[in-house]
Parts: sequence; C-alpha cells; structure tokens
Amino acid sequence: EHPALDATRQGFEDGIKDLGIDGEIVYQNAQGDITIALSIAEKFVKDRVDLIYTIATPAAQAAKQATGEIPILFSAVTDPVVDELIESLERPGGNITGTSDKSPMEEQLALFKEIDSSIEKIGIVFNTSESNSKIQVDMAEEMGEMLGLEIISMGISNINDMPQAMDSLVKKVDGIYTITDNMVASAINVVSQKATSNGLVSVGAEEAHVAGGILISKGISYYELGRQTAQMAKEILVEGKSPANIPAQTSNKIEKTFNEETLKTLNLDINSNIFKDAKKID
Repeated sequence: EHPALDATRQGFEDGIKDLGIDGEIVYQNAQGDITIALSIAEKFVKDRVDLIYTIATPAAQAAKQATGEIPILFSAVTDPVVDELIESLERPGGNITGTSDKSPMEEQLALFKEIDSSIEKIGIVFNTSESNSKIQVDMAEEMGEMLGLEIISMGISNINDMPQAMDSLVKKVDGIYTITDNMVASAINVVSQKATSNGLVSVGAEEAHVAGGILISKGISYYELGRQTAQMAKEILVEGKSPANIPAQTSNKIEKTFNEETLKTLNLDINSNIFKDAKKID
C-alpha cells in the first residue's frame, strides 16, 4: 500500500459506481508478496468472480497465472508487453488488458535543465527485484543521453537500505529523479528529505511523489488511471466485450505539480515560468 496505488484503487471503485455498475467489490491486498498474490488470485478463480482487477505488475502476473478465462484488468503496470502480460497494446490477446502508468519521462527529465541548466548528473534509486523499475532506468539512460544528462542509478533490494543508498547517491549527482517504483514510493519522504537537505533539485514521475516532498512532477494522476480502467470494466461487464479486443491504454491525463515547501527550501523563484502553469501542493 502507498498513495499512488491506493489512489488507483479509489479511482477504479469510484468509476465503477459512477458508471452505474451494480456489483460487489471484494478487495484483497498481498502486501507485495507474490505467493500471497497468487493465493488471492486462485481464491477469486475458485469463487468464480466476474472480473479480476489488479494493481501493479506482480498482482497482474499472479492473476494471469491463475486463470486464462476470467477477464483481467490491470493498472499501474509500466510496460505490459515486456512483462508478457499482453501481446501488444493494440491487440492484447487472451483474457487480459488494462492501463499502463508509463509516464512522459522525456518531458520529466527535461525539467531539470529548465530549472537549472548546469545540472548534468541525475540520480535514480530503484528496487532491483521490480521489473518495471529496471525498464524505467534503461529508458532514463537512453533519454538522458539525448538531453545531455548522465544517469547514475543505484539499486537496492530492501526498503531499509534506502537511507544509506540516498546518502551515497546525493554525493555523486546534481539532481534526483524518482521513477514509479513501489519501494521508492513507500520511502518517498526519505528520498525527498535527503535530496532537499543536500540542495538537490528533485523531479518525480507522479503527483504523490510531490506530495511526499519531491520538488516537481509532470506526470499522470493514478486516481484518474483507475477511473479510466473502470470504463474498460464497463465494456467487459456491461457491453460483453472480450479483453482481447480492448486495446491497452496509457493515461489520458497529464498534470504538472510542485511542492511549495520544497521550492522555498531550495530558494527557487516561484514566479519562474516552469512553476506558473503547475498546481501547488503545500
């Protein structure tokens, strides 16, 4: 559980209600344990539910392993093709489709230079056991090269290692970029505090990171991603469509947000153009 994934769930549940779908929602949380996720999915199959909604890659993979018949929708999966959940975005195939939380990374990384043109080295800390995270680090390295930014990544396998990893990383970089990584999201206050106390500009992949102290983001709303997926649920449950024929989607809403307290701590100008069109988070 963390704010982004909780928001995805809330958006889906609100969307289901607003669309007038009369159904019971049974909520289970595996707390990041893939074995428990599989047990939950198998129980849903045994109970013959009408649809399984999964949040994040491990849950989606567990559900896919548990059934090839019950419709499955996923949210908060960065690259469902690479993770072998679907055949392609346009033609998912099988019994699964959903929404990706892939963020506009190139635009996010470009924010560093817009804020301070002297920034050259960007640090990323990530969970080594999360496939989504490695995908994003690879993308950042490729895009960073095009933008004149060197990406310095540091992988960890345990959330307790975050403070030490950040203490090491902040000595090597000019800025911190937080990707959509569940472990990073759970420790976002540690990441933001370490960055800000060392005078580093930080850019996040989504709004919840900014709420946790990261300076700025130009990213998706996980709540809206959940609502978007609810519309796909309606297509399956009400209109009788097969997931195989419903293209997987990326977020249709992008928003820029900034943390006012972090901005002040870094002595940045709130009247700068980069902040003028952004939503302020106290």
